[in-house]
Amino acid sequence: MGRQERARDYARIRRKLWAVRTALSTLYIGLWVVLNWGARVTTYVQSATPGDDLAWWIVLLAVAFAVGFPWLLISLPLSFYAGFTLPHRYDMSTQTFKDWTIDRIKAGLLSAILGSPLLIGTYALIRAFPETWWAWAALGLSLFTVILAILAPVLIMPIFYKFRPLKEEHQELEQRLLMLADNARAKVQGVFTFNMSRRTKAANAALTGMGKTRRILLGDTLLDKFSSDEIETVLAHELGHLVHNDIPLQLFFQSGFNFLSFYIVQVILARVPSYLEISGASDPAGLPYLGLLFGLLGLITMPLSNAFSRWRENLADDYALDATQNGAAFKSAMTRLANQNLAEVDPQAWVVFLLYSHPPLRARIRKAERFMKLGHSV
Repeated sequence: MGRQERARDYARIRRKLWAVRTALSTLYIGLWVVLNWGARVTTYVQSATPGDDLAWWIVLLAVAFAVGFPWLLISLPLSFYAGFTLPHRYDMSTQTFKDWTIDRIKAGLLSAILGSPLLIGTYALIRAFPETWWAWAALGLSLFTVILAILAPVLIMPIFYKFRPLKEEHQELEQRLLMLADNARAKVQGVFTFNMSRRTKAANAALTGMGKTRRILLGDTLLDKFSSDEIETVLAHELGHLVHNDIPLQLFFQSGFNFLSFYIVQVILARVPSYLEISGASDPAGLPYLGLLFGLLGLITMPLSNAFSRWRENLADDYALDATQNGAAFKSAMTRLANQNLAEVDPQAWVVFLLYSHPPLRARIRKAERFMKLGHSV
């Protein structure tokens, strides 16, 4: 079986798994809504505690745990197959079962540590501003996203990966990348490699962080398998996002979505019929309703969000070609990424429309070929 044939099979199975997981999670949270389990959990927690009433935020966390922990157990077999069994079957994973388990535990704890204050803060705003909470919550989520982007390279990513400066053997590559960043007026704190090979055979690079935490990251799988010219074009693409102000644009786009989503949720919850047994948006028993509404809104707007992303990614490709003037290296990098990452080169149009945040690799390769035909390739 050829590499692209395997890539198509791999992509098709992953799409099916995504669809199954989405349907299962919608059904699960839908049961919580239809059967009013949130109200039952709230009543049980409050009645099981003698003396004074529990603080509202403790009840909220109890409901969140009651919703989240069973889903964790229900979805575990699917997560194991999608995240461990399938990548090993297609020779994409290098991760041991022990390391996969540790990563899952880390991710769960991190979600709880970050998600709990965010959840409590949202409900605190609902309680403090019953009519306008949606605007404050949307603004708060946008600010939280910015803070997370700043701290991710120094506090979050090191939980999963080890970073180290490039060795002397890659000094020439480092200078090329720093010069490329300087030409893009991007101040970076250095070039680092991280140990992707401990988990996967896929390759990747990134420009992460903001301000004093911004740095260039190269997966060791990229560093080992790609030429310096290819790596330069990959990084130039990432710098294109910075040059085109994609970070503030993405934040603006996401903020608009946040405001719209929170407003729609506010309107719906204000009209919730009494048989749902929740007193209002601030009632912890209503958490499953919030989860269902935000989940459905996310699915509905996903094609629009992906279309916006593909537009910006396409512009970043244009910048990479213009900055490096090396269409041949860009083409070979995209081809190598397709083969090494077992990525489908030419997916169906409906798949791209619904699920792709990047242009398909065939389109990116053809862009490089057109660039070369115009005589821009070195």
